[in-house]
Amino acid sequence: MSTEFDAVHNYNERLIFQLISDSADRYPALSDPELLADVACVALNRIPPRYCCHDVDMSSYMSSDDRAKSEAAMKVAVEFAFGFVQSRIASPIRR
Repeated sequence: MSTEFDAVHNYNERLIFQLISDSADRYPALSDPELLADVACVALNRIPPRYCCHDVDMSSYMSSDDRAKSEAAMKVAVEFAFGFVQSRIASPIRR
């Protein structure tokens, strides 16, 4: 069932996923897709969501300064997330 809500998504997801894909080679211990999904969850939970229906709308809404700050925050969040997940597989937690 399609609704007008189907297009709503978190604008930050696309860049977070791309940053993780671009950085994954530096973290061979986290090559498992489930671990990369964990990295994405940790990173996304560290930054505020920005919901939109169309990415182009968000791009035109943000100033270049806002965009640069947002991208920098996402890079920091991704680096933190890789380190966090890597530290958890080094000393597993009980689920």
